Amino acid sequence: MQTGTDKLVIVATKGIDSELSSVAFTIANGGLTAGLKVSMFLTSTAIDLVRKRGHDLTQVAPLQPLAALIDDFQKRGGVIWACPPCVKSRGYEQADLIEGVTIAGASVMHEQIKQGAAVVSF
Repeated sequence: MQTGTDKLVIVATKGIDSELSSVAFTIANGGLTAGLKVSMFLTSTAIDLVRKRGHDLTQVAPLQPLAALIDDFQKRGGVIWACPPCVKSRGYEQADLIEGVTIAGASVMHEQIKQGAAVVSF
């Protein structure tokens, strides 16, 4: 077992109706601040977090608004992947998602795990 890593994968399954979405992005931003390479893999209702204008609907006080958390995450080099079947089941396409989000299967996450990434799930 690897003793240390500079990679973190956060799997988010909760959408705009859950405070866990803001917590997940707060933890992600904290990982970037700590010098980790952080990736988010969004599944289930978490897909709505990156739907255009979807993230404008959530703020959990005292945390920053979700839109600001996501913007900060991306500007600082965080990577966001959206589960293809989850996107499709909601009738979304790439054009429906905010800029910088990649529709990608779990294999991108698995590759990070094979390279020693720690994984946290919300």
